[in-house]
Amino acid sequence: MIKKQIRNKIQMNAYQEVSGSVMSVYSGDFGNLEVKGNIQFAIDYVDSLKELHVFVAQCKDLAAADIKKQRSDPYVKTYLLPDKGKMGKKKTLVVKKTLNPVYNEILRYKVEKQILKTQKLNVSVWHRDTFKRNSFLGEVELDLETWDWENKQNKQLKWYPLKRKTAPVALEAENRGEMKLALQYVPEPIPGKKLPTTGEVHIWVKECLDLPLLRGNHLNSFVKCTILPDTSRKSRQKTRAVGKTTNPVFNHTMVYDGFRPEDLTEACVELTVWDHYKLTNQFLGGLRIGFGTGKSYGTEVDWMDSTSEEVALWEKMVNSPNTWIEATLPLRMLLIAKISK
Repeated sequence: MIKKQIRNKIQMNAYQEVSGSVMSVYSGDFGNLEVKGNIQFAIDYVDSLKELHVFVAQCKDLAAADIKKQRSDPYVKTYLLPDKGKMGKKKTLVVKKTLNPVYNEILRYKVEKQILKTQKLNVSVWHRDTFKRNSFLGEVELDLETWDWENKQNKQLKWYPLKRKTAPVALEAENRGEMKLALQYVPEPIPGKKLPTTGEVHIWVKECLDLPLLRGNHLNSFVKCTILPDTSRKSRQKTRAVGKTTNPVFNHTMVYDGFRPEDLTEACVELTVWDHYKLTNQFLGGLRIGFGTGKSYGTEVDWMDSTSEEVALWEKMVNSPNTWIEATLPLRMLLIAKISK
């Protein structure tokens, strides 16, 4: 339980750093901007760390998203395809008002070298506007199956011409399974008092259906729950792991207290499903259940991005106190926040 942390701005600073993002490389706006220019980067595999390092240096002569002022707000993101390994999108900072951004950032992937031989590295450039919409500016794709990691020249910075999107498949549209769950808001009655009431949100994770298999026929799944914007460890609860099935039954109820009625418009329930294998957890899909307003306590946040189905469930819960509201929702790709202390 988080005990009144909801109304204490719930550690919003924890969301200033994002780690392990898993949104699809194909999400965004295609075709509206010209693809032109070049990107300079280098890749290297550090055996001692078992990490792939992508050093993103700079871009030049990018297309202008703002035609009048001839400038863009570009950033670079990388993705290992297909979705096997760590399933993480990595990205640089946004450099504003330029067609020739300099980044000098290293994007790191914790991945076995042998796995890299089955993957491709996708490096794409995007414009991010004031409303946090992304517009595609071009991409480069390297096939790592035949990459010579011992060749020193392959570790040097190189210029690559940006190309148009060639893959029409949207990874984000892949079936990631569903979650059957129920929510309930329980206001706390305080007869005879004029103080603001606080209540509880109950989250009953019943089961998941048709989860994707990432490693053969093996699956050992569990569900994590966080009430955003609190990313502290004490806010995070999880179910037990259920193995050997793509349709795990959890029947686990999580309770969070400290909710005032007004907090219900600012907070969001993030449920994520993971496959536990040895010492690592791989993301399978998730939900964000809230009002999806894009803001929390007056601040714009990426995670207030609930779908219409997720918003509908939250609205029904808020409008029907002391009643379990049940739904089966499709799991989707999410931007995952770094856990704060």
